[in-house]
Amino acid sequence: MTDERRPETPAESEGTTGLFTALGKMVKLLRERKGLTQREFGERVGYGPDAISAMERGVRVPRPELLEKADELLDAGGLLTAALPEVREAMSRARTRHPEWYRSYAGLEAEAVSLYDYSTMGVLGLLQTETYARAVFTQRHPPLDEETIERRVTDRLSRQQLFERWPPPECSFVMEQAVLERPIGSVEVHADQLRRLLRIGRLRNVQLQVMPTKRHEHPCLDNSFTLLTPKGREQVAYLESQGYPRLITDREEVRILAGRYGIIRAQALNPHESLDLIEKTLEEL
Repeated sequence: MTDERRPETPAESEGTTGLFTALGKMVKLLRERKGLTQREFGERVGYGPDAISAMERGVRVPRPELLEKADELLDAGGLLTAALPEVREAMSRARTRHPEWYRSYAGLEAEAVSLYDYSTMGVLGLLQTETYARAVFTQRHPPLDEETIERRVTDRLSRQQLFERWPPPECSFVMEQAVLERPIGSVEVHADQLRRLLRIGRLRNVQLQVMPTKRHEHPCLDNSFTLLTPKGREQVAYLESQGYPRLITDREEVRILAGRYGIIRAQALNPHESLDLIEKTLEEL
């Protein structure tokens, strides 16, 4: 899909690209002066290394609370917090940035109060690290050009700000055990992805479960799907097969998928058992 029309990013549409690029460069310079790696800095401010990388490159909006923590941690003396009014204003006007066919779902996802997902082949985009996402798009056939790959990686990471909202959405993720065993990208990329799953799975608003491969019964051998409830609206479903997306709003179809998800969730390992299995898988790499 190299001819896909590129949607404007929020920063481009509002003319704030320079602001976020400059803030990212300042954070990177201050962090390096402190002798901190992206991972070390991220751990101290409550973000993963991929989020810090995206912010320093100006492709992810730095949230006000992050800038406040960074200003103090990096001894910026108010340099970063001085931009808070402009950042808050840009965030309030930001629009969803995704391909035309995805925008309806992305808009609903951004305002979801609950999100449930069942994954069969790979890690859900919302849970992917930057390197895992890049490997996914790089391996796609027919091949995507480099510009499209970078754009899609950036857009995918931008969706992950959903986890930083307050109040946070209620999230449930169930994935097949095979997803944990498939080393997309490389062993190193896979290990970082498993660590991210452990971080996400320990969030208070998240329940992450694994469906064991050895289960004798299974209510859904069809495809992955997502159920979400936008604020003030009815639950909808989203699924995609071989590049063909479908947003489902029919109540009966959504009810059927919700019923299947309930059975899948009941048959999967509980959250504590699932995290233990992820840790074991990581140790065996």
